[in-house]
Amino acid sequence: MGKLGGFLQIERHGVPQRDPAERAGDYHEFLLQRPVGELQEQGARCMDCGVPFCHNGCPLGNLIPDWNDLVYRDRFRDAIAQLHATNNFPEFTGRLCPAPCEAACVLEIREGDSVTIKQIENSIINRAWEEGWVVPQPPRRETGRRVAVVGAGPAGMAAAQQLRRSGHSVTLFERDEALGGLVRFGVPDFKIEKAVVQRRADQMIAEGVEVRCGVDVGTDVSVEELRETFDAVVLATGSRVPRDLPVPGRELDGVHFAMDYLYQRNRWVARELGPQPTVAQPPIEREITAKDRDVVVIGGGDTGADCVGNALREGARTITQLELLSEPPPQRPDDLTPWPQWPLKYRLSYAMQEATTIGVGEQDYSVATTRFGDDGAGAVAAVMIAQAQDGPPFAPLAGTERELPAQLVLLAMGFLHPEQSLLDQLGVEKDPRGNVKAVSPYTASVDGVFAAGDARRGQSLIVWAINEGRQCARMVDRYLERDLPSRNGRAPVRGVSGALPEDDGLAGHGDADEGPEGPPSEAAPGIGAG
Repeated sequence: MGKLGGFLQIERHGVPQRDPAERAGDYHEFLLQRPVGELQEQGARCMDCGVPFCHNGCPLGNLIPDWNDLVYRDRFRDAIAQLHATNNFPEFTGRLCPAPCEAACVLEIREGDSVTIKQIENSIINRAWEEGWVVPQPPRRETGRRVAVVGAGPAGMAAAQQLRRSGHSVTLFERDEALGGLVRFGVPDFKIEKAVVQRRADQMIAEGVEVRCGVDVGTDVSVEELRETFDAVVLATGSRVPRDLPVPGRELDGVHFAMDYLYQRNRWVARELGPQPTVAQPPIEREITAKDRDVVVIGGGDTGADCVGNALREGARTITQLELLSEPPPQRPDDLTPWPQWPLKYRLSYAMQEATTIGVGEQDYSVATTRFGDDGAGAVAAVMIAQAQDGPPFAPLAGTERELPAQLVLLAMGFLHPEQSLLDQLGVEKDPRGNVKAVSPYTASVDGVFAAGDARRGQSLIVWAINEGRQCARMVDRYLERDLPSRNGRAPVRGVSGALPEDDGLAGHGDADEGPEGPPSEAAPGIGAG
């Protein structure tokens, strides 16, 4: 496995990036790829640990040591087969995942020395697309069962693709004008260009997934019609209700939720640079712009960083990003998050690196927002802030108040739960947080209804979304081919060999119904040490 003693002989080299000042002027991806020879060396650093903790660090259970070794031996075609065995969209995770697998790497016991797993993963899938190895995989048989998947983010796309490849007729509903969910409309092109998302959508269509964009289930298509037409329904609507900031002045013009701004920016890039949607047309929206404005972003996570990156490229005058929590320590605090847990430590985001390089950005921690000031005409003109207490309820400290100029304020404080209307119409039981409650793995309280991704587990990582979509598809497949026939009197659908289909879990992965425990549901953004 790999090069004997390679981890002692070969230095870690992280993902190269374009110069911050240069990339801040365009919308192209800022991550670069190393030459094959250098990637092989990085793969050779993998130790083939007796207990590969990277497996547990990855919610998808990716076969990381296997494809590290295959890259080292220049067997990229075998590597992509191993990668696709657990991950439908490695080009999504290779660009957007914070890499909890690297935090769990045994080499990370010496902090900053882990195998560059994410970089290798991305190189494998990029090579596969370049070589034409990624092709549609239509099913070998048709079961006659019909499944509706509601929501076309990573969880819905993964569930739809897995179910279609099992031979079921799948219709993927999406109320936006194209597939991808927040990967398409929330995450900027300079992190993942949308042609990368579109080619996966094209692959799914070629496999026979029926795509219905611009359709809001529960409004354009009734719940009754959905239940009558389909044998099973998968809810993958995401966690899209944003956390608000109920302080005086919240109603002022110029105070917006982050996603309202990010959706507009991504649609603008699609119009200017492509690819434009071909299934449905985007809605007409009131313009939100950061150009020549003082911008305040409230929230220090990935969404906040994406707002900073977009505002910078629009030509904002100043950008200030505020975080309620205190600044994390520069190194892993072993008393709080010992290896192999995800380390709670400071990471400079790609966007703040750009903004500080250009000289227009500032990031502040332990800041409580007390109110928004107006310009006398109903628009925001300032943000009043104060130093926050170190712990809950993070109340403002008297005597620390100050004012920031702001003509645009973006609220990027995370999400609460799925939108409730469709859940209420279906009558599914919800957990105390407002998510779909699973009475058994991925199975809702209403017969034939399933849930996956953020709609089930709450706001989380893209790797969890893909894992949930895949695992939910297993439960739906089991329901359709084993449980459903006994309820309606129809004979079970037989596979190509004549036997009942079996679960296609991977050997050694144990009971996959629940999925791996994996890392925390959220991981802080950052560009890492490189």
